Amino acid sequence: MELEGWEAAIVRGLTQVRVYFSDTDQMGVVYNGNYLTWFEIGRTELMRDRGLSYAAVEGRGVSLPVTEARFRVRRPALYDDLVQIETRLGRVRTRDLTFLYKLHARDQLLVEGETTHVAVGKEGGTAIRIPDWLHEGLK
Repeated sequence: MELEGWEAAIVRGLTQVRVYFSDTDQMGVVYNGNYLTWFEIGRTELMRDRGLSYAAVEGRGVSLPVTEARFRVRRPALYDDLVQIETRLGRVRTRDLTFLYKLHARDQLLVEGETTHVAVGKEGGTAIRIPDWLHEGLK
């Protein structure tokens, strides 16, 4: 999978999660739905590092629901791995934005993926322009 905008992305965040037994199947391999949860952790921490906690963004009347998600597993995460989540802001357009992710453990690239989010206003739940304050905060 070629992730559009990965090399050009400027805003970047790093965080880590430990793989617990409850994250895995009987073979100690991570259930793939957990990768999306880890993307959310990376995205949330990246925004927090930029002074934009999700709670504060929603408090200002903007939600950022996921409208598209995709990922490719190159190697599975395993029980007790310490997974590094690398998150970058990819494309920002008028009404949507994309985050890019790479998950690493054991000195290997495990998973790469992306999520697209549409800015939605509180009133009516319809797509809105990404507010200037949010756009500037993500730069």
